[in-house]
Amino acid sequence: MSKKNKLALVAASVTTFISSSAFAQGGAAANEFDAQAMAALGAGIAIGLAVLGAGMGQGKAAAAAVEGISRNPGAAPRIQTPMIIGLALIESLVLFAFLIAFFLQGKVPGG
Repeated sequence: MSKKNKLALVAASVTTFISSSAFAQGGAAANEFDAQAMAALGAGIAIGLAVLGAGMGQGKAAAAAVEGISRNPGAAPRIQTPMIIGLALIESLVLFAFLIAFFLQGKVPGG
């Protein structure tokens, strides 16, 4: 193990042990709104990551399909149909993440 890896391991260990005492709580929750606030945070992070991943995935799929069609124009129908199905499945995952985020947001009072 190199000196750089050892230093990174020590830094990660120290950070873990220090932060665990900072986040320690006496009871299950500090107040009744903690779980609801975490649900709202989870909803925001879920939809953000879903959109980010789907955008990148759709971009790569479309780029690969266009490149394949440009190399072999005769294969366009055999490339285009699976690409459209793949894009629809990627979009359905985003809608599923949106639905989960919507349900989580419903757990927040006034949200």
